[in-house]
Amino acid sequence: MSHDLDPSLSWLDALKFGADGTIPVIAQDAASGRVIMFAYANRETLEETARTGRATYWSRSRNRVWRKGEESGHFQHVKEMRADCDGDVVLLSVEQEGGIACHTGRESCFFYRREGDRWIPADPVLKDPKEIYAK
Repeated sequence: MSHDLDPSLSWLDALKFGADGTIPVIAQDAASGRVIMFAYANRETLEETARTGRATYWSRSRNRVWRKGEESGHFQHVKEMRADCDGDVVLLSVEQEGGIACHTGRESCFFYRREGDRWIPADPVLKDPKEIYAK
């Protein structure tokens, strides 16, 4: 039996959502190719992403729809949406508004580098989170 994505189905029906109704989503900078974020989406948020062209996720910690940039202003404009061969991971190629994807004020959420037995922050803070989220 094949576990491959079935292209004969509609794009949403072809995806394999987990038991909780979500699917992993990787956000990649369209210009540099760098992976800048990992999150989850459900059918509703993927539909909104496709409809609006702005990345929309499902926040498992807040248990609600999360429109990337709604608080920070750092929206993700989706250039392309892809699925992996199994249909159980989505890849978004995005233009990251403001060049900051991480709530820590960095370009990417993947800023820790393993050095020996420790994780070391390897990327600079581009903007202080206190400034980003000041309200």
